[in-house]
Amino acid sequence: MAESATLAIDAKAKALNAAGGDVIGFGAGEPDFPTPVHIVEAAAEACRDPRNHKYTPTGGLPELKDAIAAKTARDSGYPVAAAQVLVTNGAKQAIEEAFATLLDPGDEVLLPAPYWTTYPETVRLAGGVPVVIPTAEATGFRVTVDQLSAALTPRTKVLLFVSPSNPTGSVYPRDEVEAIGRWALEHGIWVVTDEIYEHLVYGSAVHYSMPVLVPELESQCVVINGVAKTYAMTGWRVGWMIGPLDVIKAATNLQSHATSNVCNVAQRAALAALTGDLDAALAMRAAFDRRRQTMVAMLNEIPGVTCVEPEGAFYAFPSFEAVLGRTVAGRTAGTTLELASTILDEARVAIVPGEAFGFPGYARLSYALGDDELVEGLSRMGKLLAGVV
Repeated sequence: MAESATLAIDAKAKALNAAGGDVIGFGAGEPDFPTPVHIVEAAAEACRDPRNHKYTPTGGLPELKDAIAAKTARDSGYPVAAAQVLVTNGAKQAIEEAFATLLDPGDEVLLPAPYWTTYPETVRLAGGVPVVIPTAEATGFRVTVDQLSAALTPRTKVLLFVSPSNPTGSVYPRDEVEAIGRWALEHGIWVVTDEIYEHLVYGSAVHYSMPVLVPELESQCVVINGVAKTYAMTGWRVGWMIGPLDVIKAATNLQSHATSNVCNVAQRAALAALTGDLDAALAMRAAFDRRRQTMVAMLNEIPGVTCVEPEGAFYAFPSFEAVLGRTVAGRTAGTTLELASTILDEARVAIVPGEAFGFPGYARLSYALGDDELVEGLSRMGKLLAGVV
């Protein structure tokens, strides 16, 4: 397995900063805001409660599972029972366990590209085969039913669907979500839909949950979510999967031998997050929206760089294709992987090359960092690529 490119780049940027390197990192998908105070206070109180010092049910604290079911109905209109919920150590573990539960060796998973770097690795870890379907900037990086049909084989088992998307920030409109859901239903294909960025949509974009638009899909759909992005809780490691009872039971059995229960203190914090209001989340979204517009405008001012406006998440996915082959600071980059290395070395700016997402020629930049840092980092990169160091 390859290491996570996003975490590796973030770790390198942090190491350079620790050594006095003054690196601005656009790598990690991590809000720069602290976790809201009421959530932290709930965790502190949980630390003092002896009940949280012991093992608890593998599938999650019963009250947290109830809260996840209630939150899912409230936020996406999807009615589910607490028994359909498995609480996991972050949404990443939920994705891994979903594939481990659904896939037999050789089963194929349709994976639209650009894709989050972890998806293909978790498919392979479960013995599956990722079938990459390239999308295009011209279509908003959204896969079409015709493309899915062309990739369908007798071994196709799962479609991985993501909206809002990491890394592109694309958001599927209602009719496309429904059409893809109907296609999966017609062909008996499971859908694993990652909704971790559901609250981070901008402008007129709206997040739609596929099993809400296609209720008949519920028996062959797994929904992934968590508190990391909405509540600035990436380090707390609480996610979940929602699915049919037999899938959740099997995944819970797997987790009982892998990690047992999720940290009880983190679960109590997640409970406070989900049962509280969304005021802090909405304030963070407003800041991300402002930074999104700044980033897109500044990227499009850099010679050779073009960037479509993302509608969700907190990433921009600009094209650097017109920069490749040029000499930058005495170095000629033939790939975005090489270009990202040059930008880090020469401008002290960390970006994630498109190769990590199955889409060379592009790169992902997170705008989940402070406004001043964002402007400084993009200014450095712009000066470097304009040949002014």
